[in-house]
Amino acid sequence: MTDVHTRAQRSRNMAAIRGKFNKSTELALITLFRANRIKGWRRHSRRIFGTPDFIFPKNKVAIFVDGCFWHGCPKCLIHPKTNKKFWEIKIAANQRRDRDVKKQLIEEGWRVLRFWEHEIKHNSNNIVKKIIF
Repeated sequence: MTDVHTRAQRSRNMAAIRGKFNKSTELALITLFRANRIKGWRRHSRRIFGTPDFIFPKNKVAIFVDGCFWHGCPKCLIHPKTNKKFWEIKIAANQRRDRDVKKQLIEEGWRVLRFWEHEIKHNSNNIVKKIIF
C-alpha cells in the first residue's frame, strides 16, 4: 500500500512528533510515578551522558523511554513502505546510539533501565517493579 500523504506532508507529520513531553511515553510514566508514590526522579538531565528521560540521582538510575517506531521495537515496529532505506538506516543508528549510551552509563556506575512505549501502555505493574530499587 502506498502512502496516502505526499512526501512533504509525511515529512511535516514526522517532524511534528515530539521527543519530550510525549503523552504516550513520558507523561504516562510520570503519571505512573505519582500513582505509585515513586519519588526522587528528575527529567531530562543534560548533565548525564545520553540525556536520559528520567534519572534518580541518589540511586544513580537512568531511565530511557523508547518509542516503538523510532527505536525499532522487535514486537511493534511496522516498517514503512516508502523511503525504506532511509528508515532502516535511521532506526539502526538509533539502536546503535542506545547501545553506546547504555554501555557508557554502566561504565560510569549508573543502572540503566529502558522501557518500550508499549510496555508503559500495557505493563505498568512490571515497570513499577523494575523501578523500585
